[in-house]
Amino acid sequence: MRTPIAALLVATIAVTGCARVRDSKLNPFNWFGKSKSEQVQVVEAVPGDPRPLVQQVTALEVARQPGGAIIHATGLPPTQGWWEAALLPVNDGVADNGTLTYRFVVSQPPEARRVSTPQSRELTAAVFLSDIRLQDVSRIVVEGATNSRSVAR
Repeated sequence: MRTPIAALLVATIAVTGCARVRDSKLNPFNWFGKSKSEQVQVVEAVPGDPRPLVQQVTALEVARQPGGAIIHATGLPPTQGWWEAALLPVNDGVADNGTLTYRFVVSQPPEARRVSTPQSRELTAAVFLSDIRLQDVSRIVVEGATNSRSVAR
């Protein structure tokens, strides 16, 4: 009778400890949380790149992968037809006070296009960062023309 009760007690303690690990910073899936939007006015272009910034950054996600993480951003240009989306690092990809910043750039269509729905205009861009590059990073920011989104650990 004592063995089943002892086993039940040990199992209960072990399972309650799992909730703490699930919500802790030890769990790699919790390293970066949900993104937050911030209003900014970035007017200068990226040096050496003629592409303008996407009008609005609508989503930012960090997906853990073996050996690093994928930074995945979604942007919304003003009309359809924009293409060649990319995330370009600021400061040559070096974190400034724990903040790694990217600029979301896109190529403009050769002719005027219709506006249509936001879903039909969405563009995505992604970049892979190794664990070594993420070592000193506590916050990732992606900038657009009218706003920026950030995620923090």
